[in-house]
Amino acid sequence: MTDSLDRRLVLRRLGQAGLVLGTSGALGAVGLLSSGRFRPQPKARALPDHRVALDSRFPPLAVARGSDPALLVRAAIQRLGGIQRFVRNGESVLLKPNMAWDRTPEQGANTHPAVVAEMIRQCRAAGARRVIVADNPVHDAERTSQRSGIRQAVGDAGGEMVLPDQCGFTRAALLGSVLDSWEVMSVVFLVDRVINLPVVKNHSLSLLTCGLKNHMGLLGGTRARLHQEIHASLADLAAAFRPTLTVVDATRVMLRGGPTGGRLQDVVVRNAVAAGTDPVACDAWAARQLDLDPREVPHLLQAEGKGLGSLAAGMGPIEEFHAGA
Repeated sequence: MTDSLDRRLVLRRLGQAGLVLGTSGALGAVGLLSSGRFRPQPKARALPDHRVALDSRFPPLAVARGSDPALLVRAAIQRLGGIQRFVRNGESVLLKPNMAWDRTPEQGANTHPAVVAEMIRQCRAAGARRVIVADNPVHDAERTSQRSGIRQAVGDAGGEMVLPDQCGFTRAALLGSVLDSWEVMSVVFLVDRVINLPVVKNHSLSLLTCGLKNHMGLLGGTRARLHQEIHASLADLAAAFRPTLTVVDATRVMLRGGPTGGRLQDVVVRNAVAAGTDPVACDAWAARQLDLDPREVPHLLQAEGKGLGSLAAGMGPIEEFHAGA
């Protein structure tokens, strides 16, 4: 009899436990429990298109060479019609450098601070009411902003530095073949113009990091997930982010050890800046600075296949000119 009672007690307790678990699962499914896990995701916002109209009077890409980075920026943009073509009086501008790594300017891992500073001055000269410099660094954000030299350059030139903890993130609709939506730095939605300021580097996974990959620095979340399908992900980002202008820093080029770098022997001085309205052409030109054939970089081929630009426009012949004494 005792054994029978014990068995009934065990069965009753198991039944009660099953009821609790079943009820919890049902409530969780309708969002009454575990609200953080089951709360509906906010609706993804469409990313703004920040491009300006094409103008056949100007080339899609201009390249300046010389020893003064600021002069190179001015000269390359002038060949495209001048800064007034891209920034108008009273507009707000976001500058997106590569500021991912806790490295010095000489190590070539980040956009050179002189390039960033001159771009701020150019926007100010065009009448921009606000020039914001933003990135989501991989290394510690504040330390990276300082050691890269970019924070001081921004302050000296009259811009504003915005790091992720200041602006937060907004879910954006990317609508790509791999990336449907993602968290994007909210500042992207608050500006009239976006100027991409990448640096040219080798990358151990994507072969090249330049303008198209520089968009990753505006993302939040676990960005390492993009590495699982890196080339398709970068092509998706290229289709989603449509910058006003791309200004490529090739004053120092990291030939090996990218994207983090750290060894001066992996960096070569190229003393060049390219500016363009065709982001695919800009990256194709950048690939050539690494002695890569752009047609062998899958995400560039995919971006061209999406109609986002022309590899040929970045492969030559390209008029390169010397700026400075």
